[in-house]
Amino acid sequence: MQKVLTSEEMREVDRLTVEKYGIPSIILMENAAHAVADIIKEKLGGSVAGKSFLILCSKGNNGGDGAALARILWKKGANVDIYLFGKVEDTKGDAKINFEICKKVSEYEYKKDEQLIFEETWNDCWNHSVGWDIERFDVLIDAFFGTGLTRPLDSMFDTTLELISLENKTFYVSIDLPSGLNADDAKPIGKNIAANLTVTFTAPKLANVLPPASNFNGELHIANIGSPQELIDNCESQIFVTEREDAKKWLEQTKFSSDSYKNRRGNALLIVGSKNYTGAAVLVGNAAMVSGIGLVTIATSESAQESVSTRVLPEVITHSLAETENGAVCEAAFEEIEKLSKKADVLAVGSGLNADEETTRKLVRKVVENRTTPIIVDADGLNSLSPFDLEGSDELPLILTPHEGEFLRLLGTNEKDVIKDRVQAVRDFAVRYKVILVLKGERTLIGEASGKVVINPTGNSGLGKAGNGDNLTGIIAGFVAQAVQMEVDIFESVIAAVYFAGLAGDIAAEKFGKRTMRASDVRECLANAFLRIEDKK
Repeated sequence: MQKVLTSEEMREVDRLTVEKYGIPSIILMENAAHAVADIIKEKLGGSVAGKSFLILCSKGNNGGDGAALARILWKKGANVDIYLFGKVEDTKGDAKINFEICKKVSEYEYKKDEQLIFEETWNDCWNHSVGWDIERFDVLIDAFFGTGLTRPLDSMFDTTLELISLENKTFYVSIDLPSGLNADDAKPIGKNIAANLTVTFTAPKLANVLPPASNFNGELHIANIGSPQELIDNCESQIFVTEREDAKKWLEQTKFSSDSYKNRRGNALLIVGSKNYTGAAVLVGNAAMVSGIGLVTIATSESAQESVSTRVLPEVITHSLAETENGAVCEAAFEEIEKLSKKADVLAVGSGLNADEETTRKLVRKVVENRTTPIIVDADGLNSLSPFDLEGSDELPLILTPHEGEFLRLLGTNEKDVIKDRVQAVRDFAVRYKVILVLKGERTLIGEASGKVVINPTGNSGLGKAGNGDNLTGIIAGFVAQAVQMEVDIFESVIAAVYFAGLAGDIAAEKFGKRTMRASDVRECLANAFLRIEDKK
């Protein structure tokens, strides 16, 4: 997992890189510029020669990165126009060195073919000249403010930002962070640049990875510029982003061996569905079955069993439970569930249960309180436990998977402001109740009792349709069952499950489009997700 740093932590990492390890700060700036140049070169098909670049710089270090980048691109054969919003004489340190180099090169190049043009400017002047002609450049580099901004941009930048925001064919690249965003805030603080590509350094910042601010980053690349990993690890931050390598590691930990068979792959018991909500049971069961697990049993209300059994994958076992007059599983089913649980490695409860029935709510609470395995609670299982007052444990993890509405009900409120800071809300709840909390949303967050919160980077808006929550419950159940059998960390298994569920959604969007993709399409794409991470497809 990649640790997410605050802007202050990032400054401290840079300081210690220089002071403790003796790496000059100007080398870090040079490394940063080379990293951006390499990524841009790759995006442009392997060469920047003959391409035109417009680089906009402030007087600080972010501008210095832009100046160093201008020189590197120019040496690679690009035509570069670099504008410093201010005077070179007002800059300092490493940034000043790079601005002075660009100015001298520009003065010499002007006598030749004008491949590198350096100008000192200010907003009004730039707005009325180059600002109206951005489209003639292939790439615009935003090297204005980076991670140092904590308040909205001054109004004098309004016209500049409006001109930059006009739709055109120019490809926008932001260095470190789109200018106008606060690195430590997931919400925009005012007007800002919307990049096609953002290259940040050493570690991501919150505004790089958490929406809505992260939506302005475009494609995000995290570049290593030379700071030792030890310095990042020693930062106090407890926010992380799942990486592809985490998913790959989980596949390796749970790989199939020559002696693999169903009982060693994990056994999941799913207490799901009711007379009017059989589809949820089918989706959960099917998703669990294709997760790599050995055995899946759906325990559902008696009147729902036939409908479920005829539509679920043939490998999934179904079992009927006592029900109410309305066809919902009732408290009388507890003894039967206890018997079925004896062979299970994990339980999942909630999808399609119908929490309108008091006896169903009592059953859910009883199952959770008397659990003998890890348990995943979703949908009406969550509603049955709201407002939440139970406590999880390390030995038998309690995994809750609410969307924001269900989370508010767990908190016993309808005031959305209490989860305005989603990261803190997830952390507080997970720590207080000693649970693993999976808060679904535009970027799903996974929190645990230690205070760690992990941001999942996969998934898309096409997943915001009926059934995808059921898919996720099934996938998590399958992953946790395998984790129990193979003694893999359960929190890491939940993280991997969320990652793969989102990746399957991304592949479904590629194949079918967000408009038409269905939850069943996403489940079918889970196999492709495994292959993609295994580098087999």
